Amino acid sequence: QVRLVESGGGLVQAGGSLRLSCAASGGPFSSYAMGWFRRAPGKERKWVARITRNGGITYYADSVKGRFTISRDNAKNTMYLQMNSLKPEDTAVYYCAATVRLASVVRSEADFTSWGQGTQVTVSS
Repeated sequence: QVRLVESGGGLVQAGGSLRLSCAASGGPFSSYAMGWFRRAPGKERKWVARITRNGGITYYADSVKGRFTISRDNAKNTMYLQMNSLKPEDTAVYYCAATVRLASVVRSEADFTSWGQGTQVTVSS
């Protein structure tokens, strides 16, 4: 089972940018569709974005569409989340996740089998 480690979180002012990374090991990275989720304080974990195995198709939650960009580099076994125009409501712990299912059919976190430990993103107003 692939192991995932997130990095790149931190404190940023509203309107700023951050890029999260998710490094994978222990499995054939290109065999997994990947996703980003986040859990805001006191709330349930929610899906943010996902990407197909070859990176050709991406999907976004409405709340981040146009501001966030998910990408992957299979040669480096790494996935990214570029976050621009950050808002205080983007404050959350961000998790990367992997699934052997197709990105086009997964609908919830239950579809993902491998998870990172999370990285904190805090956006100040």
